[in-house]
Order: sequence, then C-alpha cells, then structure tokens
Amino acid sequence: MASDAWISSSMPYLRPVEGGQGDAWGEEAAARGRRGTQRILHAGEVSAPGRVARLLGLEDGETVVVRRRIMYLDEEPCELTDSYYPTHIAAGTGLAGTAKIRGGAVALLAELGHVGRRVREDVTARMPDAQVRELLRTDTEEPVLCLERVMLDGDDRAIQADLITMPAQRQRLRYELRMG
Repeated sequence: MASDAWISSSMPYLRPVEGGQGDAWGEEAAARGRRGTQRILHAGEVSAPGRVARLLGLEDGETVVVRRRIMYLDEEPCELTDSYYPTHIAAGTGLAGTAKIRGGAVALLAELGHVGRRVREDVTARMPDAQVRELLRTDTEEPVLCLERVMLDGDDRAIQADLITMPAQRQRLRYELRMG
C-alpha cells in the first residue's frame, strides 16, 4: 500500500456535522491539511438496483431517491459514492436535489425525524469497469474497494444505503469499535 494512502473511518459520516455548516468530507480533509470537495453527478428518483433494494428492504425496481457523487482529495478523484433513500423519506427534500445540504445528509435525515442508530458495512474488492477507471483515474490493473453501507433507525428500518467505490491502492479503511 502506498504510504500516502488515505485512512478513512466511517464514523464522521454517520452523524451530523457539528455546527451544521460544512460537510463531513470537507471537514475531515481540512483537519489533515488537505482539500476535500465533491461533485454531484445526479440526484433524483430512480428504480432501485437489486443490491440497493435488498439493503433498504424494498422490492427490486421500487423507486428510491439517489445522490451520486464523486469525491475529490486535493482535486484528485478518490471515491464514487451513491447514497440511496426510500422515497417516503427523501422525495421532495434536499436529498433529491443537487444543491449542497448544510450539515450533510445525516443532519437533514435527523431534521426529518430519521436518526441512524445502527450501521452495517460490507467491504469487497474487485477490478473496476472502464467507466469507474475513467472516473477514478486508475490503471487497468488497479483494483477498487467497494463498501456497502446501510444505516438503520431505532426500529431497525433502513433509512440510507451507500455504495462506495475507492481505488484500493490509495485507500485504507479503519474500524474502531467501542466494546461494552
């Protein structure tokens, strides 16, 4: 692994940003003396792909709201993030639009009465297709890490599902769990 690999923890992305001004990615990068930005590629209602339907507990093809983003670290693409929400939660809200959300999506979900209480993540690795390689500017021989995340509320109902793709050679995932 490259010595300049980004070490990422999920925790900052699971709670609202303090003060509600910026976003977790920008703040995490700034805290390390770097610049983290993002560009929304698409936002709105789509038919749920099978994996997303499974994560959200919906039927295949059921309508969901998606926010597709490409994340940049110092102007270099470092992550593709697709966040999906059930339409009964997100339709007609800022989650369905391309404007930046003050405090991030988790803050808006909380304002809407949907607070995450449990998160499940699965990480796999694969070789990317040509579109992913182009977006992330990776070599043909460079694998990607794929993180599937589902956030559940206090009643174990899924309120958000994320499909995240990252260049494996530029990323390290860190999990810190509190015991007891």
